[in-house]
Amino acid sequence: MPGGGLVAYHHIAALRFECTQCGHCCIGDTSSGVSLSVDEVGAIRRLLGLSQAWFRRRYVRRLSTTYWEIRLQADGRCPFLSDEDRCSIYALRPAQCHTYPFWPEILKSRKSWRGEARRCEGINRGRTIPVPTIEKKIKQLERL
Repeated sequence: MPGGGLVAYHHIAALRFECTQCGHCCIGDTSSGVSLSVDEVGAIRRLLGLSQAWFRRRYVRRLSTTYWEIRLQADGRCPFLSDEDRCSIYALRPAQCHTYPFWPEILKSRKSWRGEARRCEGINRGRTIPVPTIEKKIKQLERL
């Protein structure tokens, strides 16, 4: 890796992933949220057919001039996770969501990958994800 650091797990092991849309990754710590770009805010708002004011008041908070965050509910659930544990905005889910589980903190070691696999039934399932695909997802996250 650049800078002489540890080698990320995806460089030493073939990683498999297939999203089962179980919704487990859509429940988190209530002190954080899901990062969104301005474009993602607009696309989701239009998909839901909501006014800009209502969408912002109900679902998001501004982090900076270019980034927003989906506010999680009191129980840590994403507000777009249905009662059936399905993402109601799956086609337009934010970059933070569609890059999961290929986040640096999950890829840092075999232990962290296996730990996340206890939470996510799609990890170690399905096809092997090529390293360039994983690297592309990491770069998408770096832009957030």
